Parts: sequence; structure tokens; C-alpha cells
Amino acid sequence: MTAAMTATASDTASETASEHTPTAAPPAAPPAAPPTAAGVRVEVRADGGWAAVCALSDLTPGRGVAALLPDGRQIALFRDRSGRAYAVGNRDPFTGAYVLSRGLLGSAGGRPFVASPLLKQRFDLATGRCLDDEAVSVPAYAVRTR
Repeated sequence: MTAAMTATASDTASETASEHTPTAAPPAAPPAAPPTAAGVRVEVRADGGWAAVCALSDLTPGRGVAALLPDGRQIALFRDRSGRAYAVGNRDPFTGAYVLSRGLLGSAGGRPFVASPLLKQRFDLATGRCLDDEAVSVPAYAVRTR
């Protein structure tokens, strides 16, 4: 009887062990790919609406491009190294030349700016305010990516 009890106890123990043994978790899904600029478009707010300007992938981080809004205004569009897009008027108010899209990007006090390629005045990309002459500014446009 002891052998029968032992066999029954061991059978029960193995059944209990198999019921409580953790099973291998299903394989985890691969991590989602980081978002890319492919398929994402940049839109600029102008005249009360949003105008699609280009694909985010068309913008090289740290460089600008010139673009026309539907009403014919020329803007300078930038993508900073963190991926955020900005738009300001492309006309340099000090020279009258449409060149701000060719300016150099930088930051002052944590605020991104573009420096005109001609006379090097700096314009805040979020507000359009000239950092070197408080009386001067360029239009700044709201930008979104979708």
C-alpha cells in the first residue's frame, strides 16, 4: 500500500507541478519601428487654413528650403536636428532679398533661429523676431506634420 500511495502521490505531484509550471510566454512582438519622415507631410497655416507644402522627408535636418504658399507668399521652411519643422517669411528685411531659406540654423538661450546668409541677423524661428534688432521681424507661420 505504501508503494501505491507513493505512486499516487508522485502522480499527483507531477500533475500539480505541470499545472503550476510557468509556460513559456509567447514571443514578444518586435519593437515598433521609430517614426520616420516617409509619408508624413508638412503643412503651414496660412490665410485661416492649412496648406500642404512638402513631405517631411524632403527637409534635411539643419537646412532650409524655400516654398510658395497658395497665395504666392514665399516662406523659408526648416527642420531642426530634433525633427521639428518651422516656417518664417523668406524675405530678409534688411536687404529685401529672398534668402532666409539659405541661412544657418542655430540656437540662442534654447530658442532656435536662422541667421541671414547676407548680413547675419538672427531671426527666432518660432516668433520671427529679430534677435539683433527688436524693431524688426519676419512673419512666422504655424507648422504641423500629419
